[in-house]
Amino acid sequence: MAKALVLYHSQEYGNTKLMADAIAEGLKESGCEVTAFNTNEGRFDITTFPEFDCVAFGSPDYFSYIAGGLKTFMDDHYIQSTVKKKEGYTGKPYALFYSHGGGGKVKSVMKELFKRVGTQVGEPAESYGKPNQQTLEKCTELGRQLGRTVMPKR
Repeated sequence: MAKALVLYHSQEYGNTKLMADAIAEGLKESGCEVTAFNTNEGRFDITTFPEFDCVAFGSPDYFSYIAGGLKTFMDDHYIQSTVKKKEGYTGKPYALFYSHGGGGKVKSVMKELFKRVGTQVGEPAESYGKPNQQTLEKCTELGRQLGRTVMPKR
């Protein structure tokens, strides 16, 4: 069974968590074993990253940039993949999702920053404020799409 990581940051309103849950549901529907980690609750152990076959990254838009926990992840990722040249940190399919309160400029930052991980699947899922049902359905479908990249054809 393929292993998927949903790495996201969510706190005050929980909008990004709702999106993360929908992405995770789509990944599970595609047959993946899913681990979800909220960087608001701690620092992700970067040494476990090679265990995952694919990953979805989610962040609120904080002044047109990603949340600090995801930036810390990318700093740790850089050290492992580039400085230490460890295996298993690159070449992964990934998806992006974000929430915002009117800006939404974080999308371009995410697309540029996370490409170091591998190949982006689909278009980033976006929510202005609390995600509505249509947005959550898009997130679930994005999770399915990501999952299909690492699951054998049925």
